[in-house]
Amino acid sequence: MSEEILKAEGLRKTFPGVVALDGVDLGLRTGEVHVLLGENGAGKSTLIKVLSGACHPDAGRILMDGRPVHLRTAGDAQRLGISTIYQEFNLVPQLTVAENLALGRPPRRFGFVATGRMEQQARGLLERVGVDVHPRTPVAGLGIARMQMIEIAKALALDARVLIMDEPTAVLTTGEVARLFAIVRQLRDEGVAVVFITHHLEEIAEIGDRVTVLRDGRSVARVPADTSRDELVALMVGRPVGRQYPRRLPRRGKPLLEVSGLTRRGAFGDVSFEVRAGEVVGMAGLVGAGRTEVVRAVFGADRYDEGEVTVRGTRLPPGDVHAAMEAGLGLVPEDRKGQGLVPQAGVAENLGLVTMRDATRAGFVDRARLRSAAAKAAERLGIRMAGLDQEVRTLSGGNQQKVVIGKWLVADARVLILDEPTRGIDVGAKVEIYELVNELTAEGDAVLMVSSDLPEVLGMSDRILVMARGRLVGELRAAGATQDDVMALAVAEVEGSHAE
Repeated sequence: MSEEILKAEGLRKTFPGVVALDGVDLGLRTGEVHVLLGENGAGKSTLIKVLSGACHPDAGRILMDGRPVHLRTAGDAQRLGISTIYQEFNLVPQLTVAENLALGRPPRRFGFVATGRMEQQARGLLERVGVDVHPRTPVAGLGIARMQMIEIAKALALDARVLIMDEPTAVLTTGEVARLFAIVRQLRDEGVAVVFITHHLEEIAEIGDRVTVLRDGRSVARVPADTSRDELVALMVGRPVGRQYPRRLPRRGKPLLEVSGLTRRGAFGDVSFEVRAGEVVGMAGLVGAGRTEVVRAVFGADRYDEGEVTVRGTRLPPGDVHAAMEAGLGLVPEDRKGQGLVPQAGVAENLGLVTMRDATRAGFVDRARLRSAAAKAAERLGIRMAGLDQEVRTLSGGNQQKVVIGKWLVADARVLILDEPTRGIDVGAKVEIYELVNELTAEGDAVLMVSSDLPEVLGMSDRILVMARGRLVGELRAAGATQDDVMALAVAEVEGSHAE
């Protein structure tokens, strides 16, 4: 048994109206990957903020190498060798990759930044994480997956003894996850203690050694990483959870969404499909395949050059979000915090965002009407909150996603586009969202679901559209299809395009 490098004992942290941590214990050994598991709101984020010096516990203590330490700032934690990679990137978009990797500690020569040495160090770090990008590239021009790998490279530059990784695989492709796991194993072999937070239960046995489970702010179990999925889920949610993908057989009706020849030069071309009442159509593909670009164009958030979009028999004008909403189309965007919510506003206000215009008479908003509709939606969705006035930014990720979906329920959208609907949320909240999808389609609504999670696409779709390099390259019946079937379509088209 290796020694414990970092230990937390009886950590307690409260916020107004919320007990975030209630006597949490955690012990990290050198040379291990310790998975931190729990539902959204279980206390994981607060715990890693305490361990990284970003917030201070009300009670309890932290020991490093057996000695009590006081982490007043993130700098204190870094000086002790604790480095944290958060879900929300800590990068400066206007700076280059090399400048971000050396942020706060650039190499100097005669008092000036040694640009050549900084870029050389950046090349070594980028090569280590397998990112093919020039050190002088501005971070603002990178995609989300590359930004994630830049964050990992930045943590490696600090020579951390303890590395905390919060949902590092949420935005990565299968190949990028494999590369990340190779890096994590290398760090573990070098004696680094890694805290790994994930909602992908299949990753735990592959990368973890031990698991600490949090529930309602308490550490409820510490188990081996090869513990069965059903047992882990029961520990997380405090109750047995049924099938992970509870899709029920659809009763298909008439087409509610029809897309024909949709094209935007440089992004996607000649995309045609339909979604019928009562069905879930999944859209799969590699990162950069054009899925998000297509659904944003369908919704009117982005313009397109050619093609038609028809919702419930009404042809939509290009680039007109209001017309799309009037026709009964709703979009749950990939970036829920940046595009789907007003974080500082309350739950009721966010649930009423879409319908506020309809509830306005003579310049006055009928707040009672909006609040009543919001209360019904919150109850239907099981949103865990202190009240309708609680700021959305203080909710867990799963409850934030329920609010984003809920505003379309209030608006009575008949066709719902879900772009990465369960990214970064726990298994319990996922199943609740899947059951909601079943309810909507049972009522005759239609759902178009974009997801990078292939088991999710296969488990919750009736048909699967596969995209690659801006083209719709195939359609599969979900029943009987496999992950290999989906990837064969996507990869074959990518290879063929490169060969042209």
